[in-house]
Amino acid sequence: MTALKDLVRTERIAFIDLLKTLTEEQWRSPSLCSAWTVEHVAAHLAWAPVAGPLEMGPAVLRAGFRINRVIAQSAVRWTARGRPAILDQLRRNVESDAKPLGMPPVAALTDAVVHGLDVRVPLGLDRDVDPEAFRLIADWTVTSRWPTTIPVGGSVRKRLRGTRLVAIDADWAWGEGAEVREPADMILLRLLSREPVPR
Repeated sequence: MTALKDLVRTERIAFIDLLKTLTEEQWRSPSLCSAWTVEHVAAHLAWAPVAGPLEMGPAVLRAGFRINRVIAQSAVRWTARGRPAILDQLRRNVESDAKPLGMPPVAALTDAVVHGLDVRVPLGLDRDVDPEAFRLIADWTVTSRWPTTIPVGGSVRKRLRGTRLVAIDADWAWGEGAEVREPADMILLRLLSREPVPR
């Protein structure tokens, strides 16, 4: 557990450091998350781990119990708090080891790494994915079951049936069928329902 916490903290700090380098144009650029800008992603990472039942309960009702709609609407709402507040909350999350309500600790690592990719990839900013973080996220994603699969496009086992994924830069492979060989970061995007990104 200590090693996992260290990975989460490292990834969260790296994301904060990234945000501090961005231009106004980059903050407002589209991310890989549909309909979200970089700023929306940052707001989501800031407040999703600390959103409690008193906040999320009414949000779920407003969204008609559609979890993905709750997530999308919340990120836009949180963005209105402004960038200084976003960065401050991200720092607080590092200190408190906050994680999303009802989710295992690896979910916090998944958010930090994959949403980091959601920002970096469209901006053309490379950063290697830590191999251990990659394995933890990939293994959790392919074994997750409902309802934790809702925000990631449903069951990976169903969505990628007939595909074998092989990481070319990490010791990891999964699935049966037509082989797809990709870098670890691209595999994570595929597992988390992002569109394949040309390299």
